[in-house]
Amino acid sequence: MVQCLKKVGTENPLVLLDEIDKLGKSRRDPEGALLELLDPEQNAHFLDHFLDVPIDLSKVLFVCTANNIDRLPGPLLDRMEVIELAGYTADEKMHIARDYLVKTVQRKCGMKPEQVDVSEAALLSLIENYCREAGVRNLQKHIEKIFRKIALKLVRQQASAKAVLDDFMSSGEGSIEMLHEYLRLKELEYALGGGPMMEKSRAVAEKFTIDESNLADYLGKPVFERGKLYEQTPVGVVMGLAWTSMGGSTLYIETTFVEEGKGGLHITGHLGRVMKESAEIAHTVARRIMFDKDPKNLFFANSKLHLHVPEGATPKDGPSAGCTMITSLLSLAMKKPVRKDLAMTGEVTLTGRILPIGGLKEKTMAARRSQVKVIIFPEANRRDFEGLEESVNEGLDVHFVDEYEQIFELAFGYDH
Repeated sequence: MVQCLKKVGTENPLVLLDEIDKLGKSRRDPEGALLELLDPEQNAHFLDHFLDVPIDLSKVLFVCTANNIDRLPGPLLDRMEVIELAGYTADEKMHIARDYLVKTVQRKCGMKPEQVDVSEAALLSLIENYCREAGVRNLQKHIEKIFRKIALKLVRQQASAKAVLDDFMSSGEGSIEMLHEYLRLKELEYALGGGPMMEKSRAVAEKFTIDESNLADYLGKPVFERGKLYEQTPVGVVMGLAWTSMGGSTLYIETTFVEEGKGGLHITGHLGRVMKESAEIAHTVARRIMFDKDPKNLFFANSKLHLHVPEGATPKDGPSAGCTMITSLLSLAMKKPVRKDLAMTGEVTLTGRILPIGGLKEKTMAARRSQVKVIIFPEANRRDFEGLEESVNEGLDVHFVDEYEQIFELAFGYDH
């Protein structure tokens, strides 16, 4: 901090502490130092341990960034005012890539605008299949990778052209075919900026077009596949919506019958403690609802069940899967699939109340990416949804619920 104040030459600068959720754990705990640094009750007498002198930091404005505030210590977070910024939408990423990233990278690689054409379909495929992160740092890296490979091809062509020209000029003779090749390479040499000036109309450089069909040639196979596994979800399977560090994602919850016997539930899928509790609550609530709807249906009492969340290598936790789990269990008990193109999110209490969720914008974008048409959100999130951009919520049939009974009607109250 002494170096910072010395560098800026003022006692009231704006100081940015980037990604403080990456705090390391060490013998000399940085959390205590940050606590003293950021607390307005303490930082008027902040002690610099290197110089062993107190510094007045009460006039400094600190701005911190973090990708996940859950990783921050509670006492530290308590001294901050949190401003949440949602990730970019696909439309916003498209504008940033087209109007800034492509032009900047092209200029850095020393290529002319007419030499490379990146189609909008290629950019959209790049965003959806390779770069789903909330920011655009990874998107820029992938665009740089494309242009580096194109630049390498151009340099190799130029080197090949010069080699052929040197051979032709040194031999002093050659066939008509060699003469044609000589003239073609002369044009290429001029277009690449390495030869004498020729008639401009003849100087046509090879143009590289990047579209959806050849994107994999530059970047390899897509990192992300389509989020929708089923055109029509089978019995016992329901699509939920989750928030991850990559933004929003779809999350299938599957339940299947194991064997007859005393009712029980086995849970797999690398679930955290919160989601395991959600599954137990969902099993209890589903049994109660089934008894209310059809007392003669003894499926839960006489069946051992297995609930699984695919992609078991990925840790999953969070309080927003309860309603999806209940719907999956009821679908299996009634042997009736849920409504087509339906996704839902929300936690359920033992009495059937639906609790609000976080990451609504990211979850909505994940649903659109998976061609979902109908979404169920908690009633408490209505205001959050109304504040979304039109490009995010356009064309979606969204229902807001505060009781599970409403979800039951939306999921199963349809005609075959």
